[in-house]
Amino acid sequence: MGFIYNGISSQSMKIRARLTGWQVSPALRNSFETVPGKAGIADFGCDISERTITISCGVLPRRSFAELVSVLDNAAEWLNPANGLKQIILDDVPDRYFMARLSEAVDCERLLRTAGSFELRFVCPDPYAYALEDETFTLSATGTHVAERLAGNADSEPVYLLKGVISASSSSYISLITNGEELRITGPLSEGETLVIVSGMLTAKVTDAAGNTLRNGLPCLQELNFPVLRKGVNNIGISAVNATFTELKIQAKSRWR
Repeated sequence: MGFIYNGISSQSMKIRARLTGWQVSPALRNSFETVPGKAGIADFGCDISERTITISCGVLPRRSFAELVSVLDNAAEWLNPANGLKQIILDDVPDRYFMARLSEAVDCERLLRTAGSFELRFVCPDPYAYALEDETFTLSATGTHVAERLAGNADSEPVYLLKGVISASSSSYISLITNGEELRITGPLSEGETLVIVSGMLTAKVTDAAGNTLRNGLPCLQELNFPVLRKGVNNIGISAVNATFTELKIQAKSRWR
């Protein structure tokens, strides 16, 4: 077993690695309140905290201790947490990735004169794993459509890319209804422009045909009702009022809890 971090494999860094455990569920953040005069506690639900990934590593005997140190020096540069979060892919679960960085010091235990072992502990502030091959749906007509998510086991926060023409008039809009929740686009949006709605970041932007950002897209939204896709079947309704709808592309951002 090995892993790929920031596009570089542990094998290419001369490090043997194996996953010794799996965090089934990250730590929970419970919202409890004590109510005077009431037995027990009031439960206001819970959320999940960060995820941790622990990998046991080793370096096979080298020709000299200096060569062992050289391998570890290269690993320190490769895994430098000061570079921020990077994509990590585990060989045992190759269909998904996490965004992670080292969270603790790494101490190498010297097993032989020129070999050693150590443990890497990664933290994922976003506890979800995301599909490497994301599901994409392209809708090119108004009406009701079905988008079925097959990957992942949790609700996802998709990216919607909308093309069409919407004038600045208050009576001109495109309505996107995802599982009964409406997001109304009031524009303005011109031909050749794309409104990119990013649910995970709670933001939107308008881009040109080359993908260059033209302006903030939040003023195009009547309300900040960002769509969410469920695992399985999702119903997408599209209607245009005094506007022209061209295409809606949905990047599912499928993920695992």
